[in-house]
Amino acid sequence: MNAPPAPPNYQLSSVKPDGSRKPIHPIDVKGRFIRWRRVAFAVLIAIYVAAPLITIGGHPAMHLDIERRHFYLLGGTFNAQDFWLMLFMGTAFGFGLLFVTAWRGRLWCGWACPQTVFLEAVYRPIERLFDGPREKRMKLEGARWTAGRVARVVAKNAAYVAVSLLLSHVALSLFLSASELRGMVLEGPQAHPTAFAWSMAVTFLLYFNFTWFREQMCVVICPYGRLQSVLHDRDSIIIGYDARRGEPRGHLQKGAPAAERLGDCIDCGRCVTACPTAIDIRHGLQMECVACAQCVDACDEVMDKVGRPRGLIRYSSLNLLAGLPSKVLRPRLLLYATLGLVASTALAIALSGRRPFEANVLRDHGLPFRLEGGMLYNKFEVHLVNKHPDPARFKLEVTSPVPATIELAQPEVTLAPFADLRMPVQVGIEHSLVTPGLELDVVVTDQTSGQVRHQELHVLGPPSHR
Repeated sequence: MNAPPAPPNYQLSSVKPDGSRKPIHPIDVKGRFIRWRRVAFAVLIAIYVAAPLITIGGHPAMHLDIERRHFYLLGGTFNAQDFWLMLFMGTAFGFGLLFVTAWRGRLWCGWACPQTVFLEAVYRPIERLFDGPREKRMKLEGARWTAGRVARVVAKNAAYVAVSLLLSHVALSLFLSASELRGMVLEGPQAHPTAFAWSMAVTFLLYFNFTWFREQMCVVICPYGRLQSVLHDRDSIIIGYDARRGEPRGHLQKGAPAAERLGDCIDCGRCVTACPTAIDIRHGLQMECVACAQCVDACDEVMDKVGRPRGLIRYSSLNLLAGLPSKVLRPRLLLYATLGLVASTALAIALSGRRPFEANVLRDHGLPFRLEGGMLYNKFEVHLVNKHPDPARFKLEVTSPVPATIELAQPEVTLAPFADLRMPVQVGIEHSLVTPGLELDVVVTDQTSGQVRHQELHVLGPPSHR
């Protein structure tokens, strides 16, 4: 891209000359992108908060009961034996994120990442409410401590703590049902010290992250920003500065001859002061850019005031900004899309073929068979797991291609939700009828859903010598 190179002494606005961190105070911007982002933030926060609270089919829409290994997700019920599905979920999400990044840059970071959502939609508005706009906040940094300032700081941090407490309890309700969490709160910390300790730890982490650490989570901790140099190419849609149109930059000159007119960038610095990571987008794409589009809205607002076209900073590709042709369909996009489609298809097939119960045939401990009075006995057990969210009734049958004596402890059984049971079975066959490869058919019928599962069991023992 034809962006001007950074000067030799260029440094982030969030870094002081001695290398220490300087707090960032972005300006308040207005525009189309911030409006759409606020809508997206509101929807996402509603989903985050409502997921563990609303019920689908009598259970929370999202509840990860790790202690009991019971998991509820959008009306589906899962247990620890379904953990293998996470491979397909993670793979589908991963390739989806790779596709979006290669296509539209760090769209996830600026529009949907919880770090951005809660910082920009919850914590920064609290800061603006108590400390005012950017100019006032910056003055307060060096101001002397007065009773009014102390009162504002205490009130602001109390609001931060209250919001952090609320969010920590919402997070805990993912692992404890809302009713269970409510009961723990009413009973007090002494009755549930572990849950209380977790809530305090999460509250502290949220408070520390969103009130002080902030952009450092994106710039220092998160590895995703460092991967963008690998995931992007010159055709990826990113937020960029049109140097061909903006340079040479300079302050607005009214009435200057056309031959002496500078570029459209009036060097007002609004794009820098609007950036939540304090970068200067005019120096090109940088690792710290989270694609929030606040610089776009800030620049468009200035362009409207000076009577110049919008889009000096805009969503575009590096090739388009350099005046070169840009391609949408390209090998890496097709590769990511194909891999994501394969993973999503595998996940859909796995979910559609998943049964609401598990039935596994296990050999009994000890000798695999025994011979008594001309009869060959095989003993085994059926491990049955109910994955229904409600009690379910099951029927067990064992069929043999030759006459056999079947001893079932419980031919029919009702299991509570997520309950399991091991049912012993003994099969006796006249030894003279046993042939190599003789198999029994163990049939388990879920009378709640009507689904049937067949398991084959090889009869063990010496073959007869007829």
